[in-house]
Amino acid sequence: MSEIKHGRGYVYSIQYHIVWCVKYRHKVLLNGVDKRLKEMLCQIASDNNFEIVEIKSDSDHVHLLVECSPQRAIPSIIKALKGVSARLLFKEFPQLKKKLWGGNLWNPSYFVATVSENTESQIRQYIQNQKVK
Repeated sequence: MSEIKHGRGYVYSIQYHIVWCVKYRHKVLLNGVDKRLKEMLCQIASDNNFEIVEIKSDSDHVHLLVECSPQRAIPSIIKALKGVSARLLFKEFPQLKKKLWGGNLWNPSYFVATVSENTESQIRQYIQNQKVK
């Protein structure tokens, strides 16, 4: 269960299940790109004061369980995660640009759902079971 946290004048426990896809659903999150992506996303979360509780990627999409304070807006979280990771991945893996013409790594849309203490274990299990080999 998500930990109850305290802010200045408020108490909270907020989690989101977030999913987004690679542009054109190209299967490019392979051969070390996926591992590096996970490292980047965790660093971006740390730099922006939210936490990635679970993370898993398949070759063409990413699943996250994110925990944040009430001051964090979902669009700003997504913008930070997708924008910074795309820039850094293109820099480290220039071959990605050849597969993704137009210079966009991520599809502009995303899925987000709130997570309750009743659904957290189901969502954690679902994320962990992505890309099971």
